[in-house]
Amino acid sequence: MNLSFDKDFPIRSLSFHGPIQQEISSVIYNSENVTDGAVFVCIPGENTDGHFYIEEAVAKGAAVIIGSDAVVLDSYKNRFENVTFALVEDPREALALFSIALSEVVQDRLVKVGITGTNGKTTVAAYVRNLFNLVGMPCGLVGTNGVYTSKSKLAFKKTTPIKPLSADLHRIFSILTEHGDEAVSMEVTSIALDQKRTYGVEFEVAVHTNLSEEHLEYHKTIACYRQAKLKLFSQTKKAVVNLDDRGMAREILETADCPILTYSQKPGRGAHLTWTNVRHTAEGMRFDLIWQGDTHSVTMPLFADYNVGNMAAAIGALLQADIPMERVLPILPEVERVEGRFQLINGPEERRIIIDYAHTPVALNKVLKASNELKHNRLIALIAGIGIRDFGKMPKMARAAEGKADVLVVTVDHPGDHEPEVVINEVMKGFSIPHKQQVMTAMTRKAAVEAALQESGPGDIILLTSGCINGAQIIKGEYVPHSDEEIIDQFFLAQR
Repeated sequence: MNLSFDKDFPIRSLSFHGPIQQEISSVIYNSENVTDGAVFVCIPGENTDGHFYIEEAVAKGAAVIIGSDAVVLDSYKNRFENVTFALVEDPREALALFSIALSEVVQDRLVKVGITGTNGKTTVAAYVRNLFNLVGMPCGLVGTNGVYTSKSKLAFKKTTPIKPLSADLHRIFSILTEHGDEAVSMEVTSIALDQKRTYGVEFEVAVHTNLSEEHLEYHKTIACYRQAKLKLFSQTKKAVVNLDDRGMAREILETADCPILTYSQKPGRGAHLTWTNVRHTAEGMRFDLIWQGDTHSVTMPLFADYNVGNMAAAIGALLQADIPMERVLPILPEVERVEGRFQLINGPEERRIIIDYAHTPVALNKVLKASNELKHNRLIALIAGIGIRDFGKMPKMARAAEGKADVLVVTVDHPGDHEPEVVINEVMKGFSIPHKQQVMTAMTRKAAVEAALQESGPGDIILLTSGCINGAQIIKGEYVPHSDEEIIDQFFLAQR
């Protein structure tokens, strides 16, 4: 791409120095990945700053350097006269807009559905992808469980657990279109929105699931958390909103300037899409779905009442994408279960292991309730404090779980730079004394999974909650491989 700074520069530059024209090959924010002709954007981060790596980027062939530190840019511009230096107010916006331009606005070739909310994002995003594929619109996915085309998972290393930086995001869009995909379902987090990772993306549909306290280690206040999520609804053509949510629904309805479809489990609320008469079966669930005055009987191979709400959100997204209900209803019995979301594994002697990465008090309460509704002898539940998250949430996890299982195993997920005992002790502060049930502790998730399985007997349910990101545990900056499923397989293999 030939870039002319006096004509084609996609973002307002406060100043620039160097050649007016450059032949551009890529947009890069990590100096290690710079090649000839790259635009290197200096992104200030939590642990480092891209401005520190300008010389390395130039040595590797960067043609353009974009940053927000005038003093640093001035110190380099006379040394490298063949390189264009541009000073901008916001490098993250520049990264996004350059990525869009270099991708030739490939995003316009995809129907983009963005899902935000404290709980349910991963499940709803997976359902949206699944439903689009089942109605014949090939759809990829970007989320906690990875990056997928309509057909398979991609070996794509993301810059964060959930949302890639904008340069990676538009590269993913290009890959999806190369695979023939026509839509993409995306988890959109509050941090991604605050850091402008989806800046310049206009979604066809934005979905709201719910809002409760989360990510306060980053946002500091619930008000800032809410405001970050609200940004999604200023960059969408249509929206789907959970009318039952008290955390943010009202704000979206008052501020979003687009057509909104509402959903609710309470028919009297006046939502566009509602459901009632939920029944559990050995194969899944049945319920009545009400749309435009008509009641439809639905059968799905899914478990847990709250998943009906997640499915309603996904159905709402398809309706807002102009897929009629007549095409959606016949495919609902074919919906696939979501990895790590009330994922049911059958063990020996009628044991059932449920993996659900519920990692907030609200989500934990819901999954414990759903587990108790299944036939079982005893319920053994693993809960965890997450070392890379808000410590104030940890005692609340204990309070959410207390009295709702026969045995609780307390451990740590992603201790980060913390010692496991510190995190576990924070969780333990939330329990009553004496405990309302047996409480065990384990210093690693692996040990906790094994302890829960060891404690179980015939007919028991073993519920493994909290978050395992990208098949790893984050320990002192390292991603250490981890798989609950492998631990389960090895445990029962050793018992034979």
